[in-house]
Amino acid sequence: MTCWYEGPLAAFDTETTGVDVETDRIVSAAVVVQDAPGARPRVRRWLVNPGVPVPESATAVHGLTEGHLQANGRWPAPVVYEIAEELAEHASLGRPLVVMNAPFDLTLLDRELRRHRASSLGRWLDPARLCVLDPRVLDKHLDRYRKGRRTLTDLCAHYEVTLEGAHDAAADALAALEVVRAVGRRFAARLERLSPAELHTLQVTWHAAQARGLQAWFARSGTPEAVNTDWPLRPELPAAAA
Repeated sequence: MTCWYEGPLAAFDTETTGVDVETDRIVSAAVVVQDAPGARPRVRRWLVNPGVPVPESATAVHGLTEGHLQANGRWPAPVVYEIAEELAEHASLGRPLVVMNAPFDLTLLDRELRRHRASSLGRWLDPARLCVLDPRVLDKHLDRYRKGRRTLTDLCAHYEVTLEGAHDAAADALAALEVVRAVGRRFAARLERLSPAELHTLQVTWHAAQARGLQAWFARSGTPEAVNTDWPLRPELPAAAA
C-alpha cells in the first residue's frame, strides 16, 4: 500500500507585500500538484496587482516591483476566487495540501477573500475535508531537539531538497512539497500508519505546543511579542481589535 507521502500531493504558496496577515496583500501565488515522487508537477500561477503600494523591502525579497504588478497583475477579486476554488477542488478530492507556515498563507488568503469577495476561506474549505501538511510543524515536532533555523531554505538544505528560485511562489510550493515527502520518508516509522486527516488534527496540537514554547522563550528573553497558537488558519479578529 502506498503511503501518503508517496502519493498525490498539492502545495500552495504566496508572495506578499509584507508579513502582517491582517493588512498585507498577495502579489503572486501558486498551486503545485504532483501525483507521485519524481512525477512532473502541474503548476498554476497567479500574478496580482494588489492595488496598494508595494514596499521596496518586499520587492527585495520576491523581485516583484509595483510597476511590474500594475502592468501585468490581475485585480485581486477574481484571483482570490480562483485560488479558493482551486484549493476547494483539491480538498474535495482528498488530496493533502502542503503549506509551509500555513497560518500565514492561509490566513492571508482568508483576509483577501473577506476584503475583496465578502467571503472567507472557511466557506470554501470544509474543515472535515481539509488536510494540511505543514513542513515546519512536522519537522519541529519530529526532530524537536535539532538546533538551527527552520525556514524553507533551511529545511531544504537539511532534507537535501533542491530549491531553485527561492521566493518564487511556484518554486517555494514545490520545494515545500518535496520537503514533506522527505520528512515522510525519514520518519516513516512514526508517520506511515497515520492518515493525512489524522496528521492534520495532530498538527493543530503540535503547533499550539510549539507556539507556547516560543512564547515562553520570548517571555524569558524580555521580548514583548505575542505568538498565535491557531493552526492552520487564524480566526478573524474582532473589528475593535483589527
